[in-house]
Amino acid sequence: MQATASAAGAGTILNAFATHRGAAFAVDLRTTAHVQLEEGVTITGQISEHPDGDTSLIEACVRRTLEALGVEDMGATVVTEGAVPIAAGLKSSSAAANATVLATAAATGTELAPLEACRMGVAAARAVGVTVTGAFDDAAASMLGGLVLTDNDADEVLLRDDPDWDVLIWIPPEQAYSAEARLDHIASIEPMAQLAEELIRSERYGEAMALNGLAYTAALGYDPEPLLEALAVVEAATLSGSGPAMVACGRDDQLVELADVWEDHPGELLRTETTDVGGTVR
Repeated sequence: MQATASAAGAGTILNAFATHRGAAFAVDLRTTAHVQLEEGVTITGQISEHPDGDTSLIEACVRRTLEALGVEDMGATVVTEGAVPIAAGLKSSSAAANATVLATAAATGTELAPLEACRMGVAAARAVGVTVTGAFDDAAASMLGGLVLTDNDADEVLLRDDPDWDVLIWIPPEQAYSAEARLDHIASIEPMAQLAEELIRSERYGEAMALNGLAYTAALGYDPEPLLEALAVVEAATLSGSGPAMVACGRDDQLVELADVWEDHPGELLRTETTDVGGTVR
């Protein structure tokens, strides 16, 4: 009555705040969930890297999954750990939710279809209020791997692709939670979000990322300088989610050059790559 599963982190191509259509791509940073089912009804969560962190999402994922599978009078302990930074815009909540749902189902001996599991995690995220849009785009990229464009109102995947990119991520010291993002100016950038979606549908991902990044750094009040530094070196860079992290995609030599520039800013740099491996049970 125990199982372990993991899911990928992701970077943004199009933030869904403005139009509720978003796009994201999975990166090779993973969050793992260990679920142990127990007698009783108590569900207890723990985040290994953040012992005092909010565990309401992973606990809600266990509860919702057990209810959906018709498992009654069963408690659980869920522990998450991994390499996806929290509150940076790299889809740590989506990865944790996906991994938790998959592990909970596996602990009962059930194998869920990827999108079914993904929607359970999204529903749990909405229920506990950790997302503004439902973040189905982030969750789908994390669960399916590759690149997705989604309708976050209908929880449907509109487009999927498997890009092969090297990725550099700059993570400033501050944290930003999606549910706390200021959305005062989001309506004003809706035309730019619609244009970015058109670019994505034409597979012009770099241009979509640049447009998204310029629009959302302005709307959410971030300093655009690191983004402009990136766009001077690579064709694909943007603010990831509601920030504060920024992601850049390009050739190895380009990312080495950009790393030299971004190192002048406080924070952490991560080198990774895109992945077509989403949620997995082991």
